[in-house]
Amino acid sequence: MKRATTIIGAGLLGLASMSSGRIERPVPFKVGETLTYDVAWSSYITAGTATASVENKQPRQQSIVYKIVAEGRPLPLIAKIYALDYRAESLVDAYTLLPQHAAVYMEEGARKKTRETDFDRKTQPLARDGLSAIYALRTTIVGPGQNITMQVVENGVTYAVRGAVGQPESIRALLAQVPAWKVTLSATDEKNQAAGRNMAVWISTDARRLPVRLQADLPVGNFNLVLRDVR
Repeated sequence: MKRATTIIGAGLLGLASMSSGRIERPVPFKVGETLTYDVAWSSYITAGTATASVENKQPRQQSIVYKIVAEGRPLPLIAKIYALDYRAESLVDAYTLLPQHAAVYMEEGARKKTRETDFDRKTQPLARDGLSAIYALRTTIVGPGQNITMQVVENGVTYAVRGAVGQPESIRALLAQVPAWKVTLSATDEKNQAAGRNMAVWISTDARRLPVRLQADLPVGNFNLVLRDVR
């Protein structure tokens, strides 16, 4: 049954690709890739874990999309102080690498929140959600001195995000020293007010363009994610 489902899915993807006559954009990731991070929060060296996975590739809206999922949970001790379960999903078009749909599910203590976004390419032709923006960085970076601009929509607010790519640095990740470009980020909302501080992503210089480290100072504390494992 599983084999039959796989064959049917592959056939649908092939039909979608043939009917569109378009060429998929090359990407440094593949279906099945899972990134696992150790998460530090404020004064806690290890506060939890987070994963980001390319779960599958499927036909949608006369196109083909990657389903990318990120999840994060605190360690039990931290959960007693700040309980948060987080899951984000993004359906990224394989031809444009822009998201068609994004969703965020959060359990913060006793409160549960769900946010979903369907992207209207007529009104916001280049807008992304936060998760797809990270994967877009992996396909965009070519080297130091590069400047990157994006529109990122979070919780109904559109942010202008700018990134500056620096020289390669040696970053401790994957139980080794990894050469990576530091991308210093800044974001402003629709009123030109800054959102977040000390934001940066380190992208490995190899062909996989892995986000080996992420950091940001947010209202609930400063976060630092370091890549521990890739599968």
